[in-house]
Amino acid sequence: MNEQVFEQIKRVNEYWKEYWHARELAKALEYSDFTNFSKVIKKAEIACKKSGQATTNHFSEFTEKAKIGSGATRDLKSWKLSRYACYLIIQNADPNKEIVALGQSYFALQTRQQELSAQYLEDQKRLELREEVTKHNKKLFSTARGAGVYDYATFYDSGYQGLYGLKKKEIIEKKNLNPDENMLDHMSSEELAANLFRATQAEAKIKREAIRGQEKASQAHFQVGQKIRATIKELWGTMPEDIPAVEDIKFARKRLEELEVQDAQQMPSFAQQLGEKLEEQEMVKYEKLPDNIQLLEALAKIIRGYPGEKLLLLGEKKFKLSSEGMRLVKGLLNG
Repeated sequence: MNEQVFEQIKRVNEYWKEYWHARELAKALEYSDFTNFSKVIKKAEIACKKSGQATTNHFSEFTEKAKIGSGATRDLKSWKLSRYACYLIIQNADPNKEIVALGQSYFALQTRQQELSAQYLEDQKRLELREEVTKHNKKLFSTARGAGVYDYATFYDSGYQGLYGLKKKEIIEKKNLNPDENMLDHMSSEELAANLFRATQAEAKIKREAIRGQEKASQAHFQVGQKIRATIKELWGTMPEDIPAVEDIKFARKRLEELEVQDAQQMPSFAQQLGEKLEEQEMVKYEKLPDNIQLLEALAKIIRGYPGEKLLLLGEKKFKLSSEGMRLVKGLLNG
């Protein structure tokens, strides 16, 4: 028994996106009663929702035809499942099944990023984009100054009017922010991305066209914002003035800093959970434990589920694994 059982039932749609059929996955996981497996799927959907992911992106319900003899068919309810959906299902499946432990290691590696909450990913994107906006606003300021701009409030308002159809003061009012708050610190990643594009393209246009003077530079900034606005509208995106303000970015920064501390604190406990001293025979050595909590969780499950005679060294810890367990560890740590 190995992870190929999951690879063999993997499907790919016309957009080259991988997925699995629920009934085939149920069979692979040794569920004879699909009603019981459906309950596991429902638990996985709840877990998906709690993680901040849209369930419709990972669980697609459909009806398939099943032959019942004499050429007749009947409709059966099923789901098309993303890799992340399969991972959540595995996490909620019967842990006593050997194939479930195998499935956990198979799906864990490529879904660990998806397992992170939507909030965590949004925090990361916001911080990165906010830094980029700051950097390119400074470049735009320098370029505008070189072009002869002296009234910077009017210059920047021109860009906002093009992008939002509103002046900066009106944007702040519409988003229910205090006048002394920096509206860039209350933008989502989507809104920050639009403003980053505005700043970079306005700078490029002023340089490229050798624009000079307050009026012409402000007009150029307005035109860039206006074009970005038209593009957003054409792509059926949410108009920037309609994107709600979000909490101050300082809270996102604090959350990420706390996560880094938690990861550092949890590393020793995971190492303790994994270890006991064993005899050296066939040996595979890794100088240190992986620095990812999800990887460690998957690793611990493999070590518990595949005891044997081969020796695995992780830092100062020693473990005995079967040949299959060793192969799974290599795939996990070298992948």
